[in-house]
Amino acid sequence: MRAVIQRVSEASVTIDGRIKSAIGPGLLVLLGIEDADSEEDIKWLSGKIVQLRIFNDAGGVMNISLLETGGDILLISQFTLHASTKKGNRPSYIRASKPPVAIPLYEKMIQQLNADLGKTVYSGEFGADMKVALLNDGPVTIVFDTKNKE
Repeated sequence: MRAVIQRVSEASVTIDGRIKSAIGPGLLVLLGIEDADSEEDIKWLSGKIVQLRIFNDAGGVMNISLLETGGDILLISQFTLHASTKKGNRPSYIRASKPPVAIPLYEKMIQQLNADLGKTVYSGEFGADMKVALLNDGPVTIVFDTKNKE
């Protein structure tokens, strides 16, 4: 799994001209899923996301997690995170999982984040043409790859 996590003041996702989900302060998480991903990847990544200390404490130091702030998560599926640009100029998405594999993993990720955060996680709609709006706070952007745990 690959995830791009952005600390936001607000974020929303619109589908067919209607806002599906919107959050205030918290994290926008773009999630790419590949066939090699497992429930172990989901648990590891979810724990990292909710415990990542990227919110400012009273001294202005990034030292507080989403769990401590009470902020929200907006989770958006994004197969393009697994784009391969090695050859030519047109990205290949061969590593990105097809819906029969990706949808159940995406839904399990939502459930795991709900459990780890202790409240409802907001989401987009898998496979939909989504318009994502955000106000990046900082900006703070962190990238995770469960196959390369740095």
